[in-house]
Amino acid sequence: MSRTPQQIFERYVYAGAITRNADALAETFTEDGVFEAPLMSAGADFPRRMVGREEIRSVMAAYYARQASDNRAPDREKSGYVLHTTSDPDVFIAEVDTVFDGDREDVSVSLVQIFRIRDGRIARLRDYFAPDLVS
Repeated sequence: MSRTPQQIFERYVYAGAITRNADALAETFTEDGVFEAPLMSAGADFPRRMVGREEIRSVMAAYYARQASDNRAPDREKSGYVLHTTSDPDVFIAEVDTVFDGDREDVSVSLVQIFRIRDGRIARLRDYFAPDLVS
């Protein structure tokens, strides 16, 4: 099934940031998909690299379980993104500004993600965000 970059991106965001559903998130990746967060330091709570759908599923399920007490969800009205296509039809870039409602003021997290897709799924995702903003 052929999916557009927007469909792939929105499906990924809904599965991860919105619902924190590790099974649904893993299903957005190819069987051998790679999920990287290159700016994370070794030993950080958020994984730096996961390889394969099953590792993505199990590692993210454990991560979401550790984050269960943090019920912050992105404010979808205040958050936004821009997708950029590239000369390679299998690669697109997402610029994301995610806003979380804070106690006194909103917290904004900006990031860049580079997606390589294959057969309508994510074959490789590089997620560049500020590690100190992820607990």
